[in-house]
Amino acid sequence: MANTQRVQVQLSRKDRALVVAMLRRGRESARVLRRASILHQLDQGQKPTQIAASLGVVPKTIRTIARRFAEEGLASALNEKPRPGKSRVLDTKQSQRIIAMVCGSAPEGRARWTVRLIAEEAVKRKLAPQVGRETIRVLLESHELKPWREKNVVHRRTE
Repeated sequence: MANTQRVQVQLSRKDRALVVAMLRRGRESARVLRRASILHQLDQGQKPTQIAASLGVVPKTIRTIARRFAEEGLASALNEKPRPGKSRVLDTKQSQRIIAMVCGSAPEGRARWTVRLIAEEAVKRKLAPQVGRETIRVLLESHELKPWREKNVVHRRTE
């Protein structure tokens, strides 16, 4: 059962110029460029099934983007809404402070840092109100740090 719902998009001159410039530059994410291309092709009068075939998307995607453009404008049609989910545990400053702590020497009586020790020390030193081992593991991984391996950490000089 094919959906023959009619989709029309009329871009203003300003919006059209913005979309064309965006497509020419190609500096946006692939998703944004695909949406811009959909809007541009709809503005030129192409049918959703033609656009879907040429861009490798389903016609429903095209209708959704056209509806968002009509109801909320160009910015909403091009960009995704924030997705629900838990917010970040550490902000940038907290992350930087924890990384700096890890690059220092391990606490007295310890040969090197462990993920558990980093989490405990971060809370103890009030770098973060509370932080779990997994958050620390992901933080270290994103900075390519392995403090349990002595050769992978650059220590500050304490002279």
